[in-house]
Amino acid sequence: MSVHIHGQCEASVLDGVLFFPVTPFTSEDSVDLPILSEHVRRGVTAGAGGVFVACGTGEFHALEPREYADVVRTAVATAGGRVPVYAGAGGALPLARQFARAAAEAGADGLLLMPPYLVQAPPAGLVAYVTQVAAATDLPVIVYQRGGARFDVASALDVARLPRVVGFKDGLGDLDQLSRIVTAVRAETEASGKDFQFFNGMPTAEGTVPAYRGIGVDLYSSAVFCFAPEISLAFHRAVTGGDDKAVQRLLAGFFHPLIALRERTPGYAVALVKAAVRQSGLDVGGVRPPLTDPTPEDLAELARIVEAGRAICAAEATR
Repeated sequence: MSVHIHGQCEASVLDGVLFFPVTPFTSEDSVDLPILSEHVRRGVTAGAGGVFVACGTGEFHALEPREYADVVRTAVATAGGRVPVYAGAGGALPLARQFARAAAEAGADGLLLMPPYLVQAPPAGLVAYVTQVAAATDLPVIVYQRGGARFDVASALDVARLPRVVGFKDGLGDLDQLSRIVTAVRAETEASGKDFQFFNGMPTAEGTVPAYRGIGVDLYSSAVFCFAPEISLAFHRAVTGGDDKAVQRLLAGFFHPLIALRERTPGYAVALVKAAVRQSGLDVGGVRPPLTDPTPEDLAELARIVEAGRAICAAEATR
């Protein structure tokens, strides 16, 4: 659900399958904006509930500020206000503030604030980081808990109280701790009337969707939507419609094999997605170092897994 303001889409409440496009690179290692536009267009046309550009799947870590601004501007123009466009931000505090301002200038509807890299920070430091980045823009902010960015209940409450923070995304998978955060934050935000959402941000999130839904976290990132929206949407229909058998068939026949392949090599959470987009017929190029592209053997297995997933979807459509 969204409303339009000043030609943009104010993403007060997100719903549906959230699309995290890859960032295409040319053979000369520049950002391929026409291909990015086509990638985003296909995703929005396929039924994405929101576009999260230049985030983890979009290799935010590998983009310099000018490229980043071009990527966000292209995604916003292509989406055309049909769905909200969130942009990644993060890293060193001065750069995170710069990215936040650039996203606003490029017309983004919100930010996904990713962790500062390398450092292990205490919860109080993370609260200060979020506070200062949020102060650099008037965009709504979703805070991403992952890697070295680990919030406890008290610090999660502190960031949820910030006026611009509208969501909390988890990429750690500690459901016991997250359940306590969800319960505490929801009690406070519901009492105050603030719209606040929680997101499952695990790699290949569909694999943990049933567990996250068990603690009240229904929204999730779908990297699979980049290359096989029909599989992503079929899973979303099954899980939201309570079709547990279809959920299990898709997990067993597609998502779990994809997760097993992803775990073979660090960085495959991005590299496999980008390779699958190429296999689907859109030349988005390879990943930038320090990530590496999949081996020929892994590419062949990836193609088999995607083919199996599409076969399951076709079978489900006839039931």
